[in-house]
Amino acid sequence: MDAPHTGFVADSLDRRIISALQIDGRASWHGIATALGEPERTVVRRGTRLLDSGLVRIGAMAVRGRSTVIGVRCAPGQARVVATALARRPDCAFVQVLTGTWDCVAEVQCPRDRLAGLVMDELPGLPGVVRTLTLPVLRHVRTIREWHAGLLTEAEISALTGGAPPGTAPAADVSSPSDGAGELSRADRLLVNALAEDGRCTFDELARVAGVSEATARRRLGALRRAGRVRVRAVIEPVLLGLPVEAVLWVRAVPAEVDTVTAALAESPHVRYVSFVTGERQLLVLTAFPDEAALHDFVTRSSWLREALSVDVSMVLGSLKRGGMLAPWLRD
Repeated sequence: MDAPHTGFVADSLDRRIISALQIDGRASWHGIATALGEPERTVVRRGTRLLDSGLVRIGAMAVRGRSTVIGVRCAPGQARVVATALARRPDCAFVQVLTGTWDCVAEVQCPRDRLAGLVMDELPGLPGVVRTLTLPVLRHVRTIREWHAGLLTEAEISALTGGAPPGTAPAADVSSPSDGAGELSRADRLLVNALAEDGRCTFDELARVAGVSEATARRRLGALRRAGRVRVRAVIEPVLLGLPVEAVLWVRAVPAEVDTVTAALAESPHVRYVSFVTGERQLLVLTAFPDEAALHDFVTRSSWLREALSVDVSMVLGSLKRGGMLAPWLRD
């Protein structure tokens, strides 16, 4: 797509700081420096430079319903138009333009009672859409916010998470919240909107935006995150971590061996996202590699392939939305 090209080169420490922010986008520079065993002044300088460059963004996304993966086949020349329309939906988590059978893949958060309208009315009504594939997510195995490319040790991860595994949260956060979770209060919506623009804004800033005390802002955000109603995440381009080749895998596994396959996939530092979805191919997998040769090895020599019946590979041509945040060139 039209992703901006920059001359920024991230070295090994930059990449470790990025990984720490992926684990906790609101972690303090002091906490990151302590976890990584680096001088705090260096971490502050490097981390600030990464955020100021716009190549690493911290944002929040309110959980609006159950996750549904959408594949779209577009009329010739319309993939960019369709992908942009999907990306601009506030309930959309990610959108990628692909090679292969499906021109676009996206994930939206849709309450169960609105799924029929999404499938029968909203998606077919988008200009340029020829065919759609709708796959409700039954279980998230790994989401982007839990991926850190294997650049940190277990001890460093433990220091950043307080001993809990990265991404640990109640069931509502791991898969999808109950459709009956209810709407956010006005103050909570203001908190989320402020965090969507800057996931690292201070509690004092959040309190002023929401019209509450600092203590209330701290308490409400903590409650929303623990309940899985709000997700704060670092949004990056994998190329920053030396992984410029992205691919989407559609995996069909032996039903009795799906858990074995997903466990193996989740152990790979190249797997950014795995979800168990409805449909003929049970697993949707988002990956990133240093080159095409590494991707080839992954889909031809991995041990989990013994339990896989088929693997379809689509290369990612461009990403218009990641982690609920629009690509910079789409922002108003």
